Order: sequence, then structure tokens, then C-alpha cells
Amino acid sequence: MPPASDPTHARPDAAPAAHQAARPEAPADATGRRTSDAVVVVHRSGPLQGEVVVPGAKNSVLKLMAATLLADGTHTLRNVPDIADVGIMSDLLAAIGVTTTSPAPGELILQHSGDLVPVAPYDLVERIRASINVLGPLLGRFGQVRLSLPGGDDFGSRPIDMHLSGLEAMGATITLEHGDVVAFADRLHGADITFEFPSVGATENILTAAVHAKGTTVIDNAAREPEIADLCTMLVSMGAEIEGIGTSRLVVHGVEPGSLRATEHETVPDRIQAATYLAAAAVTGGELFLRGARADHMDMLLRRFVDMGLEIVPQHDGITVHAPERMRSIDVATLPYPGIATDYKPLIVTMLAVADGVGIVTENLYPGRFRYVEELCRLGADIRTDGHHAVVRGRPALSGAPVRAPDIRAGAALVIAGLVADGTTTISGVHHIDRGYDDLVGRLRSVGASIERRPAR
Repeated sequence: MPPASDPTHARPDAAPAAHQAARPEAPADATGRRTSDAVVVVHRSGPLQGEVVVPGAKNSVLKLMAATLLADGTHTLRNVPDIADVGIMSDLLAAIGVTTTSPAPGELILQHSGDLVPVAPYDLVERIRASINVLGPLLGRFGQVRLSLPGGDDFGSRPIDMHLSGLEAMGATITLEHGDVVAFADRLHGADITFEFPSVGATENILTAAVHAKGTTVIDNAAREPEIADLCTMLVSMGAEIEGIGTSRLVVHGVEPGSLRATEHETVPDRIQAATYLAAAAVTGGELFLRGARADHMDMLLRRFVDMGLEIVPQHDGITVHAPERMRSIDVATLPYPGIATDYKPLIVTMLAVADGVGIVTENLYPGRFRYVEELCRLGADIRTDGHHAVVRGRPALSGAPVRAPDIRAGAALVIAGLVADGTTTISGVHHIDRGYDDLVGRLRSVGASIERRPAR
């Protein structure tokens, strides 16, 4: 294995690696903020009918891409969603030394010989929070990494303290220099690590760092999301030794550096995209078959949707949903998996905005994530927020207006709201939606939605 380069400098002779971004990055305005060159225009739609194929999970594929840093050779990922974040992660991996190509829809080939630069530069890291996921693989394999603090959606503080303290427990020396995390370790060693909170990102980073650590690492109160299990399954196929997959206690027996091998892996379906199409059927009183959706990954959410009056039938290859003419209101609280994910909340708030009755939504994970409520209120929703809580009084219909997507999931929720809004709803900030949704407009239009994507004027 070639020696790692100095993490404070990029390799001067490194040629740009080939990659295929899912969509072009949105241009920047004079303030440096990215703007969108498109808007989504939605008109009130009748009951949606038909079939939607659920793409691979954004919250898994980006972590799988980062995990390929652990083994030389050619990795093949399938069921890869056509989203902008895949292109951004490809750019980041290209800067490190990975060549990424997409020979066919839904397929991604990642290649490298191990001659990698363990540096993640700011101009790429600030575009995507999942960039933090290169920290564990690079430190675990090369013993050094320089990583700018990551960006991503703006909905409150999401510190990386648990990532860093876990790595320090494994023997890493970590400093913060000019906005960068700089980490060193001759070789990480196993440790017993207990998280105060089941952080997905911290679980992923400690997991990937522990794969090459000397000895055994135990992660207690680990996150249990299906995307964590998907990452574990891929790592095992690469030669890692992991016990407790799918539970809150992961045990990783470190293997020798250089012993992992390239692999082929199929990304799990995106439960958040599946929930989005469930919400679309719910607000329009429609009936959809969501091919590929995994009911076992959405158990608590589906139970609450049934409480709202939806008929949901899990099948071996997807989920069928039949919605009533109008849903019932319920109270909902977000919790770590297997509870209701915070990513579902904008969709639930939108559903409650047109349900019969009053529902209270409590945010227990990211208190700043009610910033989209003002946009829903522009569409006529009756929502009052107080700290961690939102009180939603349902109305029979909303009214169309221009709105702006503040983040990925809120953007999708505004699209769903437009399906039950009289008149025209025009959503800007579409680059947020593109980061996490594989052709949301086309998939909704295919089942009867009155929706189109237009160039911004």
C-alpha cells in the first residue's frame, strides 16, 4: 500500500478524476449563496393513481461511496439515485483520488489504487454534510486526515463532538486548525464507546474507523437506521468483521490494514422518498403502489399513517397505499430510529395542514427545523410554533402562492402542499430538492399530478 501523502498539501501532480455528477450545481448570486435556475410549478391535482418506483437511499449511498476509500480496486454500487448529492460526493472523492463513473442509470463505479490524498478541502466539504463520512475511513486506513468542517442543510446546530471524542478514545490526536479538523494516529485501537445520543453520523464514522483498528471496538447506543445496516452489510462484503448489525450494540473486530477488498453492493431503497409519495397519495385521496419501498424500514411511520386513516398494505416488492377523502389529525413526536425520523416531519406537517382536526407535532431532535412553516403558512396553512412544538389546524384546502424551499425535505413538502392548493404554487430553491430527490416532478406527473419544472424567469 502506498504511503499516505502529507494531509496539509494536495498532491501536485494529481489529475482530476473522471466522474459524472447527477445534476449541475446551481449558480451563485452576488452574496455567494447558490440560486436555482429552475422552479417547480404545481396545480391542485385530483387523486393520484398508479405506480412509483422508489430509488436508492440518499442517506445510504453517500456513506457507501465514502466507505470505498477503505479498499483498493473497483467498487460497484447499484440502485444509486440520480441526485445532485451523488455528484457532489463524487467531486469530493475525486479530490481525494477516486475515479467515479456511471456507465448505466443507477450504477456507479468507484476506482482507486490506494494512492489517496487524505485531505477534504473546504470548497467541496461545505456543499454537503455527508462529507464528514470520509473522516473515519481515511483516519482508520492512513492514520491521518485533514477535513474542513462540513456544510449541508441549515436547520440548527449539528456538532460533530461525538465523532471526535469516539476517535480520540480509539487513540487519535485531533486538533482544530483554521476551521479544519486535523487528526493523526499511528494506528487506531479498539475501545468501548457509548454514545449519549444514537448519532447516525458518529456511528458511521466510528464504525468505518474501527474496521482497521487493532483489537475490538464496541459501540453502545449506536444508531439503528436501515442505512447503518446497509453500510455494515457492505463493509462485511469487503471483509470487515461486524456483529450486532441492526441493533444498538455494534461490535467491530479490527482486521489488518490492506486486507479489505473491493465489492459490489445494492443500495437500500430510500424510505424518505417513499414517505414523500405516501404523503402525495394521502393529501390527494389517491392510491399508489410504491415499488421497492420497504415497510419494515418504516414501521412506526406507517402505523401513524394508519391512525390518520390511510390503508397501507405491505407487499413483497413494495407498499400499496389507499387514502381516504380526508385524513384524521394526530399528534406526532420525532425520535431516533425506530421512531419517527425528523426527515419525515415536514411531510407530516403538510398532511396535518389538510387533515380533519388539530394535530401537535413535537421536534425532539433538531429544534430549528420548523423554518419551513412560514412557507406553508403562505399557502394558507394554519400552523403555530412554540419552541419544539407546532400546532397544526387542518383546513379542507390550501391556496397557491410563490414559496421557497429552505432545505431538501421541506422543499418536497411544499411540492406536496401544492397538490392540494387552489391556483398555482411556484416553488423556488429547487437545487435543495435536487440534492435528495430523483426526478420528483417526473414521478409525480406519471401518477397524475399537475406539475412541471420550468426555467426560472
